[in-house]
Amino acid sequence: MKSWLLVVGLLALLFTAACSAPPELRDDTLLHDDSLITNQPCAAPCWNNITPGETRWNDALTTLEDDTSIENVQTQQDDDSSAVVAEFQGVGGSACCQMFSEAGDVVSLIFLRLAPDVTVGELIEAQGEPAYVIGSEYSEEQAIINLLYPDLQTVVYAFTAGVNADLTEDSEIVGVLYMQPHDMELLIQTSNLHAWDGFGPYQTYAVTNEEYEVTPEITLTPTPEG
Repeated sequence: MKSWLLVVGLLALLFTAACSAPPELRDDTLLHDDSLITNQPCAAPCWNNITPGETRWNDALTTLEDDTSIENVQTQQDDDSSAVVAEFQGVGGSACCQMFSEAGDVVSLIFLRLAPDVTVGELIEAQGEPAYVIGSEYSEEQAIINLLYPDLQTVVYAFTAGVNADLTEDSEIVGVLYMQPHDMELLIQTSNLHAWDGFGPYQTYAVTNEEYEVTPEITLTPTPEG
């Protein structure tokens, strides 16, 4: 399996916590960004004038470094491949965000953890309804509902107050993942997903609810390293 697909899979399931007490998903110190609803300076899957699958890595890195609202841009190179990742955050904020390139030449994906400034209702008013949905429990009092927009090559992460809460118009967006078109297609082809059926209980869209409308068409086989 491609190394970056492992990254996508982890992010798409949930914001995996590395400690016993997972951090709060609703965090005002994360990136403040409402471009999902304003389409400024560009519309999804473009973010900050960077489009996965189109923007050259060096150009994208320059954009991040020149952006006065972003700080602490740090890059890491994979010793065993051409993959490279840049991590960054909003000025004065917490670490939040990653930009990744599989081959080191063109941006493959952008992942942002967001401050809870935008609601799902505002998202749907601006971008329409998602095509597919899947929910993942994060902790006892926190859960994520992944909203997939295939035409926008975008996955949006909505917060619910645990697995017994409802997804509503007022549910807050706490993250977004932008990717290349063929990678969104691959994500759908390898995932169990529910079709969007409006607002309602988290359990309707939970990964544990096995009444899926979409099931994997193909199975990815991990590629041996070395």
